Amino acid sequence: MQLLNEEVRDFTTKKFEQELVNPVNLVFFMKEKSPLILPGKEAAEEASGLCPETGQLLKELSELSDKIKLTTYDLEKEPTKAAELQIDKVPAIIVMNEEDVGIRFFGIPSGYEFTSLLEAIVDVSRGSSDLSEETRQALKNLKNEVNIQIFVTPSCPYCPMAVRLGHKMALESPLVRAAMIEATEFPELAQKHQVFGVPKSIFNENLALEGAVPEEMFLEQVIQAGGQKGR
Repeated sequence: MQLLNEEVRDFTTKKFEQELVNPVNLVFFMKEKSPLILPGKEAAEEASGLCPETGQLLKELSELSDKIKLTTYDLEKEPTKAAELQIDKVPAIIVMNEEDVGIRFFGIPSGYEFTSLLEAIVDVSRGSSDLSEETRQALKNLKNEVNIQIFVTPSCPYCPMAVRLGHKMALESPLVRAAMIEATEFPELAQKHQVFGVPKSIFNENLALEGAVPEEMFLEQVIQAGGQKGR
């Protein structure tokens, strides 16, 4: 059963034909369901989240353009690869070219976040974003690594703005890594960071920004997280 209907497939195919420039690699980490023995109960299937649905979505996307290559790993069977790419939970998607540019999706990018995935693919294919020159220069001056976690839900129309800003900044700086995290799929992580509303962006575990904000305000948090004074 296809996840993408004909209208979405046609739109996405045309978008890829018009906007993709260089090849893009989609790296997908998943975990197969495995028997789980509970005390006093028969064997059950351990939950693997939305890995099957996420894998199906990526398969359908990769079939829409010969510029998109999909590679799948099992988190438990490929621990070395997972550690190399800093993947510790599934489902996980990395959008990259020949190199890892720091763009991540944890959880299925459905609803409004489907657009975030498409735009990330296009940006990586082009090798650049539409961030302002001032923002690009500030990112070039970063001295320390910045890890951004952007908590979202599929039904939030404002979340893609935050996700897109994080991903664009990751693309523009080798010191920035940005991940969309679907809050309902990772409730313990959302609780840890006190996510009561979305989008909520966490910078290096110690700075938080709530809501969809302008590029300049998002950049200020990145600069502070990197240990530098604001502009």
